[in-house]
Amino acid sequence: MSDKAPKKDRAFELDALRGVAIIMMMFMHFSYDIRYEFGFDTFEYLRSAWFWTFVHPIIIVLFVGLSGICCTFSRNNVKRGLKLLAVALAFTGVTSFVTYKMGIDCLILFNVLHMLAVSTLFYALVAFIEKKTKINTNQMTFILMLFGVWITMTNNNLDMYAYESENMLLYPLGIIVKDAPDVADYMPLIPWMGVFLICAAGGRILYKEKKTLFAGAGKTIRSITRPLEFMGRHSLIIYLVHQPIIYGILFLIFKLTGHI
Repeated sequence: MSDKAPKKDRAFELDALRGVAIIMMMFMHFSYDIRYEFGFDTFEYLRSAWFWTFVHPIIIVLFVGLSGICCTFSRNNVKRGLKLLAVALAFTGVTSFVTYKMGIDCLILFNVLHMLAVSTLFYALVAFIEKKTKINTNQMTFILMLFGVWITMTNNNLDMYAYESENMLLYPLGIIVKDAPDVADYMPLIPWMGVFLICAAGGRILYKEKKTLFAGAGKTIRSITRPLEFMGRHSLIIYLVHQPIIYGILFLIFKLTGHI
């Protein structure tokens, strides 16, 4: 999200919601580490259908959807997308080294960072075409919405292409490629780029003025949401560092208490 808008007009609700998503994600990873990395028989919810069917998708939709909305605020989505892409590629490089050189399985080839980078750059292309062709804004928003819905619905047909190709260039689309390596946090463009574009279209409608929808929020509400807003504004750095920090702290605790 751009910081060019006056602070009082900033859409704080988007930052706060992203902060909520960050907390949910951190708790999930904390639970996963304790249960599966350190072998404690707890956090049974990670094995439940209700969590993976309802709660986990909500976390992902919050991240992806809010990013789609926020790209409508940015004055330079090319720069924003390239920055994300650089971080994503570095993430792939680091996890490749850790996986193949250190023997810790954590390979990431195409996760939420890659998906958001590509989606943001695509939105930048759409905005460029819109500007150059002088197409009506409402018409472009409608096209964007339809394209997002089409991508999302295409997910229902991907199974028929699974393992039909050895071309890893198809991997980011969501097609399972023959002999593809085991990866963590896989998030393909189909359907998630569709969710991104649908929410970007929604952001163009709801935030035409690029201002908060809750300008009248009182001091009490803002004091409650402020910590969440802070986390939302720094979601990228939190996403990058939270897992090694959580794992490191847990390792130290369990080591000192003799549990490992």
